[in-house]
Amino acid sequence: MAVRRLAEQQPESFAFTDENVAWAKTEIAKYPEGRQASAVIALLWRAQEQEGWVTEPAIEVVSAMLDMPKIRVLEVATFYTMFQLEPVGAIAHLQVCGTTPCWLRGSDAIKDVCSRRISPDQHRLSDDGAFSWEEVECLGACVNAPLVQIGADTFEDLTAESLEQLLDDLAAGKPVKPGPQIERAFSAPVSGPTTLAEIGTETKGAATPVTEADNG
Repeated sequence: MAVRRLAEQQPESFAFTDENVAWAKTEIAKYPEGRQASAVIALLWRAQEQEGWVTEPAIEVVSAMLDMPKIRVLEVATFYTMFQLEPVGAIAHLQVCGTTPCWLRGSDAIKDVCSRRISPDQHRLSDDGAFSWEEVECLGACVNAPLVQIGADTFEDLTAESLEQLLDDLAAGKPVKPGPQIERAFSAPVSGPTTLAEIGTETKGAATPVTEADNG
């Protein structure tokens, strides 16, 4: 695993919103006394959702809330790659899958678009600060390769052209639709359904509901 470090430039402070403070207290209360450290991943994730990335001041706040040494919280933040340790794009941070199925179906072209449209280097902001990107391991939607993940959503069956359009729409504030970017339903075959094509048709050997009379 590559060495992961905190960004050199850090904000002066961090504070959870009042809503997130209330949420954090509820989350911490789920664990027995003395086991509050179990909430560290959840709190770091909430900090990232609030700020876009995990800052050193946020790590210090989480450390104090959980009565954990700062180094222990830092170990968690730097170990799990889901935590962004540098600023991300104000509009979107793209995680581009580069694992074998996506590579075989054109992820190199997807990365080329990100390099040209966002930044030649991963984890670097675009000139306008709107976008950033990185290559990641399997995103778990291999049938719909290649794909990128933005936040909690995946955008699948991409081509260089459809990714260009996605970036344009995001930049313009237009609504975008997660999932397959071609005419297919979820992970169904591109050619269309091959089973259960006639929904609602009676099938031989279908189960018959058991009635009260059947039970005597």
